[in-house]
Amino acid sequence: MSTTRRHATLIAHDKALEAAGAAIRLVLKVPSPLRPLADQVIRAASSVPANLAEGQGRTGRDRQHFWRIAYASARELDSHLRLLAAAGAVDPERVKQLLASFDDVRALTWRLLN
Repeated sequence: MSTTRRHATLIAHDKALEAAGAAIRLVLKVPSPLRPLADQVIRAASSVPANLAEGQGRTGRDRQHFWRIAYASARELDSHLRLLAAAGAVDPERVKQLLASFDDVRALTWRLLN
């Protein structure tokens, strides 16, 4: 892997870890009826940095596969966070900040893929 791509992967991974931690903290106190959706946020958020890291350790098409999963999980997370905000279960301003963070992660991941 080129030095530039390795550096971009590490930046994406670091940003994904930070954003995922913030997303998980945000949904820890979601009311019980929406708990399954909060659990989906936790799974999707943790999937993004995990798949970026796993992809970094792979080669060829296998690497691309994990980076695509990371990208898709960040998209999934976007939907879940918007829904929780619309339901009034989480702070919409905090969601807006998280969406921007995960948008940065998606942009970096897109660059890795293309």
